[in-house]
Amino acid sequence: MPTQVLTQQNFEQTISRSAIVLVDFWASWCGWCTRFAPIYEESSTHHPDIVYGTVDTEAEQALTAAAQITSLPTLLGFREGLLVYSNPGFQPAGELEEIVQQIQWMDMDEVRRQLAATQPENAAVGGVKGAAEPVPSAGLADAPTSYGWPGLKVR
Repeated sequence: MPTQVLTQQNFEQTISRSAIVLVDFWASWCGWCTRFAPIYEESSTHHPDIVYGTVDTEAEQALTAAAQITSLPTLLGFREGLLVYSNPGFQPAGELEEIVQQIQWMDMDEVRRQLAATQPENAAVGGVKGAAEPVPSAGLADAPTSYGWPGLKVR
């Protein structure tokens, strides 16, 4: 499936209606973004069951600010509406594939239990906040390494 342009208008709906969504925040002036784009596009052809979204940070400044994007490119990963991965910077094809695999293999019951324990206010609403209110738990953090990759946050 080709990448899908995400905007302020369709971001939340896309995240909430799809099992797995990857979102690439990019800008045309960003050299690393232009290098990452074909890798991201290629990955989308190998995983048609995953929504690969792109956000043009110049056109979608409010959405970029709401997601607290400060470096480009930045990749966010959502599973069942929950933000489960956030990482700024260029990622080679092998790393991107590993990220996709880890998100697919996550034990979402455990993720929800951890979310309820650490952020009860988010667990009550399903863990998804609107684009105007980003989920504050994005990024790499301490997490169980049972998924084979120690840096993947599973809150």
